Amino acid sequence: MAHPRASTQSQRFAQFKLVLLGESAVGKSSLVLRFVKDQFDDYRESTIGAAFLTQTIALDETTTIKFEIWDTAGQERYKSLAPMYYRNANCAVVVYDITQASSLDKAKAWVKELQRQANENIVIALAGNKLDLASDPSKRAVETAEAEAYAREAGLLFFETSAKTAENVKELFTAIAKKLPLDQQGPRGGRAGGAGGRGVDLKGGSAAQQQGCNC
Repeated sequence: MAHPRASTQSQRFAQFKLVLLGESAVGKSSLVLRFVKDQFDDYRESTIGAAFLTQTIALDETTTIKFEIWDTAGQERYKSLAPMYYRNANCAVVVYDITQASSLDKAKAWVKELQRQANENIVIALAGNKLDLASDPSKRAVETAEAEAYAREAGLLFFETSAKTAENVKELFTAIAKKLPLDQQGPRGGRAGGAGGRGVDLKGGSAAQQQGCNC
């Protein structure tokens, strides 16, 4: 009996630590829920501290990315905990609400903090959430061009998203995955979120197969 031919293409599987930041009620948890479970809940309670979830993305036939996601609480009383979650993160999504101008100011403050204190190679995406509400022009408080210009100046990825309708949610996380340094993955990088900010080859030794985040 003939054996099936082994694939000549090497499979790459890397994991990265991702953190979500932003003001309370901008929809961070809803974005994660849509991305991870393809669900939306109109009545989600506020996150306490942070929530941890995982999701994988197949970039192509040979490359799979696993995100270890920390969804942080937006309330001011939890702000001091944020560095514990974004420390050594490989990527971050900073979320604002397109119907609340003040939430973009808060997002800009988070971006500055990340650029000053997080991993120097961190990939940052700015997400203007609640795009579904833009069907009523009177509700939009942050124009796309304004946020896009800021993102370009700050070197950020930029998407307007709707956790409710799923618009641009998968595209947001896929764009982040494509920006991550897959060519630097390997045992020397330690776990995702390690000092080198590299991905992890999960097919390597046992040390490379550890789960969880280095927070």
